[in-house]
Amino acid sequence: MSDQFAPEYIRAIAPYQAGKPISEVAREFGLDENRIIKLASNENPLGMPESAKKAIANEVGETGRYPDANGFALKKVIGERYGIAQDWITLGNGSNDIIELAARTFVQQGQSVVFSEYSFLVYALVAKAIGAKGIQVPSKEYGHDLDAMLKAITADTRLLFLANPNNPTGTFLQPADIEAFLDKVPSRVVVVIDEAYNEYLDSSIQYDSTDWVKKYPNLLVSRTFSKAYGLAGLRVGFGLAHPELTGLLNRVRQPFNVNALAQAAAIAALNDQVFLTKSAKINADGYRFLTQSFDEMGLEYVPSYGNFVLVKVGNDDGAGSRVNLELLKKGIIVRPVNAYGLPKWLRISIGLPEENRAFISALKEVLA
Repeated sequence: MSDQFAPEYIRAIAPYQAGKPISEVAREFGLDENRIIKLASNENPLGMPESAKKAIANEVGETGRYPDANGFALKKVIGERYGIAQDWITLGNGSNDIIELAARTFVQQGQSVVFSEYSFLVYALVAKAIGAKGIQVPSKEYGHDLDAMLKAITADTRLLFLANPNNPTGTFLQPADIEAFLDKVPSRVVVVIDEAYNEYLDSSIQYDSTDWVKKYPNLLVSRTFSKAYGLAGLRVGFGLAHPELTGLLNRVRQPFNVNALAQAAAIAALNDQVFLTKSAKINADGYRFLTQSFDEMGLEYVPSYGNFVLVKVGNDDGAGSRVNLELLKKGIIVRPVNAYGLPKWLRISIGLPEENRAFISALKEVLA
């Protein structure tokens, strides 16, 4: 009967599978929720900053009214932080919303969208959802092959996604390589650089993509408050682009797409440099611990620039699912990546020190 209700390209979509919530694992395996460790969804293990909690408490009395549809106060803070005017900013219900807005705004049914193998599944999903052709370019060392992506652009290509750092592999594109790439992309193709994990980059390799936004009228940079800023449950992100692109995105964007509590929390979090610094340090320390442990265990992993590590847990195509199940039984939630074509691997979000130690201990038991 579904044939009557939706076109074939909608019926062909496999729904996105998010990381298992703690409550579901507790029910499924009869475990105590308080003893379950979740390292599956690249969330900040520190949780929400106290500054954001206070901002929410101050705002909650006004939630009987609609939020500011234009997000003036949040855009003002973002604009000041990145040195960009407010009409260059689009607010989103998470950066996922910015990604979907870009597809719905710039691509017509039958046109093509280019993205890399082993990149965020949502790129392919949004292309399918609008009836576009997804062109998946083979990866290079688990990351983007920029030369191959340029060659993959066709006459009907209207959108191209880059993730830097990339999820789920954690690879990083050098700024000079990205800029050289942008110089060669046809002006009719909108390039989205997804920078969800930018705040985790070491200061030695940080770069300012807002300079590119000002230089390239066909560039859209997306950011999120869900990772380093600890606001995953509030769903708030933003895009930076030339006003011509921003104006088009706002014609498609739903009104009030970012709620009042999320806006207030994001303002506080963006100004909380102490929390951001602490988050980056916890992540760097955790990354060193996990990768040193993998080295000691003789496990292959992809060097990561995000808040997660992709690790190979076996040599057969059932390894990822098998190890994941055994970890779940021990109350450790990680992320299988079968849907990305990586059935021998698991993606591990970096947690608090005690969480990382518990995971490594459980992994050693499972692999033994």
